[in-house]
Amino acid sequence: MNTLIVEDEKSLANEIAEYLQKENIICDKAYTGISASEQIAVNQYDFILLDLGLPDYDGLDLINEIRKEQDDAAIIVITARGDVDDKVKGLDMGADDYLAKPFALIELYSRMQAVARRKFKISTNEIRIDDFVIDLRSRKVLFKNEEADITRKQFDLLQYLVLNRNKALSRIQLYEHVWGNLLDDQYDSNFIDVHIKNLRKKLSGYGQVEWLKTVRGVGYMAEY
Repeated sequence: MNTLIVEDEKSLANEIAEYLQKENIICDKAYTGISASEQIAVNQYDFILLDLGLPDYDGLDLINEIRKEQDDAAIIVITARGDVDDKVKGLDMGADDYLAKPFALIELYSRMQAVARRKFKISTNEIRIDDFVIDLRSRKVLFKNEEADITRKQFDLLQYLVLNRNKALSRIQLYEHVWGNLLDDQYDSNFIDVHIKNLRKKLSGYGQVEWLKTVRGVGYMAEY
């Protein structure tokens, strides 16, 4: 997942990023509201972790910006504010969850997983497609209880496709989700094509993967 951490306490922002990166989550950081606003305007995020108490910006205004720029992004408000009104306002304006400081990083990650399950309308960490099982928690793909030999990035690609089941995803969407934000002159569509080809080849060594489809003129889709 591509995540923006909006937190003016640099040590905390770095600590969160370091922890989430170990869980294979891509992290950008913004230490000011202005920086966050600029990044939100140009980059696509799956998650935005937002501190309301920024020195230069009202975090509630940022929620409005996020919802205008990229309504699909999940927002978790992270703040030391204890005022109930702030919590209610944040949730009413479109935040998906609320976590008060201080907090355990494992709790933050658990909340992100819970929000993702709600967002993608799944009730379990295991997604079954024919004889394949994609285990989101252990980050493993099983075929009839045999673990498939795929790389970390191949799992990230597969996970994003199956979570967005029956939805055509562009090559740029897949790139940004798995490898992070990019500049236009960095982009090469063949990069994704090669990775999908290799993923298909590995999975087809275990079973049929007709559900992993190419959508002509768009990109790829998991149809199941």
